[in-house]
Amino acid sequence: MSHLVFDAPRVAEAYDAARPEYPVALYDALSELSGSSLDGAVVVDVGAGTGISSRGMMHRGARVVAADLAGHMLAYHDGAAVLADGNVLPFRDGSADLVTYAQAWHWLHPETSIGEAIRVTRRAVAGWWNSVDTAKADWLAACQIRLSGVPGYTGPEGRDLPAIARAMAAAGLDVRERWVYWTRHVAIDVFLTNLRSHSYMARLDPVQADELIERERTEFLRAFPGGDLVVPMRVYLAVGRKEPAE
Repeated sequence: MSHLVFDAPRVAEAYDAARPEYPVALYDALSELSGSSLDGAVVVDVGAGTGISSRGMMHRGARVVAADLAGHMLAYHDGAAVLADGNVLPFRDGSADLVTYAQAWHWLHPETSIGEAIRVTRRAVAGWWNSVDTAKADWLAACQIRLSGVPGYTGPEGRDLPAIARAMAAAGLDVRERWVYWTRHVAIDVFLTNLRSHSYMARLDPVQADELIERERTEFLRAFPGGDLVVPMRVYLAVGRKEPAE
């Protein structure tokens, strides 16, 4: 099943309501590694979903065009948005300062998507993923073990993260990588809604999904009886520049 599993009202609503934002340090690292300030930059945000990354860049002065194939997700955008396939971008050559993928590139064809991004960008291509940091919390590690029995679940990252760096390097870009660590404070109900926004949950039978959520609620309340979770997080960022950094 493709990423269009997200193109359903209930999934888009859960995604917008509960997916984590990205920390300030991520945007700082993006500017540093790309050599491009977000203030005034033209950005094509591919696989933008409900616009979490788009809004983050817009708040820092970027002019963002969000691109996604899931119309229900794009409906949450405040700015410019276009229904588009990341493998065939409907933008002119060199029309953007940055082409970005936040939590999205793994749904695309590696070589084709990076080739399109290089065609569209003047400066750099970047991809990043938020994930829970299971090494820093036993309760999170236990949650991942329980989720491992769910069809389609592939771990907290869900993919071989350096793959985008390899694809960028193979296409001739000058690649830089960084991990950004942060902490999310969130209510249990929001964290559970976040679980519902993932593709492996969207594919489950609704009764099974409800049962899983209630099981996790019980486990989380044992660790955090007050109902608020402290979630260690990390973001993997890869940036490929068309021109090497000086």
